[in-house]
Amino acid sequence: MQINPQEYAEASRYESLIKSYPGRPQYILAIMQDLQKQYNYLPRLALTMISSHVGVPVSKIYAMASFYKVFSLTPKGRFVFRVCDGTACHIKGSETLLDQLYQHLGIKAGQTTEDGLFSLETVNCLGACALAPVVVVNGKVYGKVKPGDLEEIIRECGGQCHVS
Repeated sequence: MQINPQEYAEASRYESLIKSYPGRPQYILAIMQDLQKQYNYLPRLALTMISSHVGVPVSKIYAMASFYKVFSLTPKGRFVFRVCDGTACHIKGSETLLDQLYQHLGIKAGQTTEDGLFSLETVNCLGACALAPVVVVNGKVYGKVKPGDLEEIIRECGGQCHVS
C-alpha cells in the first residue's frame, strides 16, 4: 500500500486519537466515527493503525469501513450536501435540486469540488418527508427547498456559486 507523504505528518494525530481507546475490537466503530468526524473521511494509514492497535486484520477494518454508508474512504468537502431522493422528496423535486447543485457547484452526486469545499451526495431517505424536498448540509436540515434557495444555502456555507 502506497502512503501519501502528507498522511505521515498526520500519523501522530491519528495515533493519539486511536490510542485514546483501549486496544480491543469492540472499539473499532467508535474509533472510526471519531476519525471520520475529525478528518471527514477515513485515511488509509489510520485504518492500518487501527488494525495494529486492536489486533484485527486490516481487511476486516476495511470491510467495516466500506459496509457502513456513514464512512468514506475518500476525502469529502468541507461542506457535504446530502439531497434526499426518497419517494416524497423525489416527487417534490429532488432531481431538480440535484441538477441545480450540479449547475452551481460543477459536481455530480458522489463527487467533491476540486478546491475541496463541497461534496454532493444523495441519500435514500432522511425521515423528514413532511419537509420534502430536503437537503442537509453538515447536519443542518433545509426543508421544502426550491431550486432558487440553493444559491443562498451555498452562500451560507461561505462558498461562491460557480454558475455558468
